Amino acid sequence: MWWKRQAAKTTVKAVAYYRHSAQDRQENSIPIQRDQVHKFAGEHGIEIIKEFADHGKSGLSTEGRDSFSEMLEKYVVGGAEDFQYVLVLDVSRWGRFQDIDLSAYYTGLCQKHKKKVVYTSMGFPKEDDLVHYLHLNIERYRAATYSRELSDKVFKGCVKISEQGYRAGGPPPYGLRRLLLDEQRHPMQVLEPGQRKSIQNQRVTLTKGNDAEVTIVRRIFRWFVKGKLGPKEIASALNADEIPSPAGERWTASCIRNILTNELYVGTMVYNKTSQKLQSARKKNSKETWIRKEGAFECVVEKEVFDKTQRLFAARAEEHRQKYGEEGMLENLRRLRDRYGIVTRRLVAAEVSMASPAIYNARFGPLDFAYQRLFADVLQKVKNTIVEQFKGRARLEECDDYVVLDQSLSILIQPSVPAPLGYEEYWSFRPDRRKEIDITLGVPLSNDGTYEILGYLAFPRLLVQNARIRVFSTSVPHLELYGYRGLDMIWDLIDEGERNGNR
Repeated sequence: MWWKRQAAKTTVKAVAYYRHSAQDRQENSIPIQRDQVHKFAGEHGIEIIKEFADHGKSGLSTEGRDSFSEMLEKYVVGGAEDFQYVLVLDVSRWGRFQDIDLSAYYTGLCQKHKKKVVYTSMGFPKEDDLVHYLHLNIERYRAATYSRELSDKVFKGCVKISEQGYRAGGPPPYGLRRLLLDEQRHPMQVLEPGQRKSIQNQRVTLTKGNDAEVTIVRRIFRWFVKGKLGPKEIASALNADEIPSPAGERWTASCIRNILTNELYVGTMVYNKTSQKLQSARKKNSKETWIRKEGAFECVVEKEVFDKTQRLFAARAEEHRQKYGEEGMLENLRRLRDRYGIVTRRLVAAEVSMASPAIYNARFGPLDFAYQRLFADVLQKVKNTIVEQFKGRARLEECDDYVVLDQSLSILIQPSVPAPLGYEEYWSFRPDRRKEIDITLGVPLSNDGTYEILGYLAFPRLLVQNARIRVFSTSVPHLELYGYRGLDMIWDLIDEGERNGNR
């Protein structure tokens, strides 16, 4: 063409960038972009020395756009060739960035390295042409909006298809296959992996897979409902029989659980369980937003069996919550204390219905502190009482779980109810090692139903190295070293701090 012949006589050089994604119309194909960009270059005496093209790549980000990244890194920033322009057909080919500042960032990066991005559909801007830059930002906004509108249209179309009981997309689960229906919704053929429908009016539903897979699915439900086997035991049994999983590897408990809870096996088409729009992170959607169509195709498992499976799952979930949930663990600990009058690791380990001592330790810390959680209301009431006393004598600032008095002394208040141990009782304390805490104020309480304050134990962070302190009534060294009848030592510390500050 004549503009290509003219380009050979020029000294102004450029690289060209083209991009086409699967969702773009035919008029945005790379050959068409190339012809139009070359025509522009010929008309303006520009020689194109290098071309970059990303085929079938989304413009939402630079991820996967290897040619775009190579152009920027090697040629624009790296200076592999000497040129003045980057030619692009239009703003949408540069990218459909949802943050239009990103589009401007990459053009600014080129500008920084003395390479000017020129959108050939807009032409060269006149010097200080504010209208051109306003137009450019509008085009960036339109490019971003197009992707959002297209995503919304696709989603609404999938919702409509799903409401009619057809498959909106995605591979079928184990034991099922995709079935292509013609325009009159008559079965045509079973689609193999990778095959797609060829006509817009055709629809896809699901049908039973091969007999071997259907048999395995039914066996999994039977073992769970009648055999009382859990997902982990079922996976082990299938692996022992050397039956390959859906991925061709070993079965796992999560894989079994996914089969046992999948409504597709009773012929219910489900859509929108998860969503991922515009390259955002995939998220799980609430059940209220799922699109469900019962009886959409022939079931693999009887509905009565599936419903019983879900009831068993719900019962196991409740049992798990009672045993391992925080509230359930504390309630079981309370029952143990009421039954035996004491709480020990040996008693906890002996109770089958309770979590192990190791799990208590991981959740609450040592068992002593889990025991203290049984008296959460009492401990909070005591904290509030002491805070009110502080307010009467000092300027108090509450910070997270501790208080600061007169902007000079930080105190963590730690009440403790006595725990029974044989014929004795003891109080548990955990001096705080955070640098923000000056003193952990231990507050031993009585356990006669009134929970009166018996005194105070001041554990200075800089002096106490123990991570855990048990105080018995016979712990004379602890009481002599840290014990006080009242809060006078706190006021003395504040007064001393004020005197040192006035010197």
